[in-house]
Order: sequence, then structure tokens, then C-alpha cells
Amino acid sequence: MLVHLTNEDETGSIRRSGIRIGKFRDGVYAMPVLENFVVSNQWLRELKRGATGSRTLSAVHFRIPDTEIVLMGHYSQEHVEVTAAEAAGAIMHAEDPLGMEIIIPRPISPKEIHKIRGVPQVVGWRYFPGANGRKVCGCPACLPPGTYKSRVLRQRYDNGA
Repeated sequence: MLVHLTNEDETGSIRRSGIRIGKFRDGVYAMPVLENFVVSNQWLRELKRGATGSRTLSAVHFRIPDTEIVLMGHYSQEHVEVTAAEAAGAIMHAEDPLGMEIIIPRPISPKEIHKIRGVPQVVGWRYFPGANGRKVCGCPACLPPGTYKSRVLRQRYDNGA
């Protein structure tokens, strides 16, 4: 069982048509459903930070065959081809699973979707795993104009505080 996070506004379309691969994407991004709720839904806050339109995300739970080939790895590193079962096991037993992801290189059909549900909107990390407690970089690449508290954070950054 895997979980894909998406805008709440798109859940009706997903129920009817499944999860499609978006423009400029390699496939459908997902995480295995694990006992650790935070790890399974770790991408929620980072996805909300860059979301356009709806700021409420929902979880789409779906199943794919255990033997299906997927890409798995940390978001900032090269991904490797493994089976879906191997990817879920590797993430489940990883020393630090934050930042890991699975990419399914095909659309998910409506028949493969198990359920769609709402999730708490405060789960996960922002910017990168382990960013909490670190000084925020105020450069325009890391903190685009118009983001929440960007003016105040940029002033602190420029003043060296």
C-alpha cells in the first residue's frame, strides 16, 4: 500500500480517472504506508509550501503489485530501480527515512486506488529534513519574494542576525 499526497480539489478527478503523471514529472510520487505516520506523510508540509490554489492536501492510498519496478531514493540523490516491495522495505528499515521517495513511472488507474482521505495539515518538514532550528537562508533562490514572512526573514538574513 502506497500513499500519494495531492490537492484536495483534485480528489474527485482522481477517483474517476486515477492519478496521472503531471507535466515535467518522471512518474507518480508516493511513500509506503508505514506504522510511522510522520514518515508516510512527511512530504505534506513541503508540498503545501509550494502549492498553488488549494492549500489543503489529501492522501490517496493505492496498491500496486509488489514485483512492479519503481524508482526509489532520497530526493536529492540518484534513484535506483527496485521492486515496489523492496522500496517499501528499504524505507521502512532505513536509519533516516526522511527525504526518501518512491516514483512509479506510470499512471495509477482508478481500480488501484484503495481510499482517499484527509490528513492533518501540520505533518512533515519544510525546506529539507532536519531544517527545524537552523538559520533560514534569505537569498532569493531559497526564499522567493511573496512567501510567508519572506520580508522579515530576508531583513534578518541581510543584517546577519
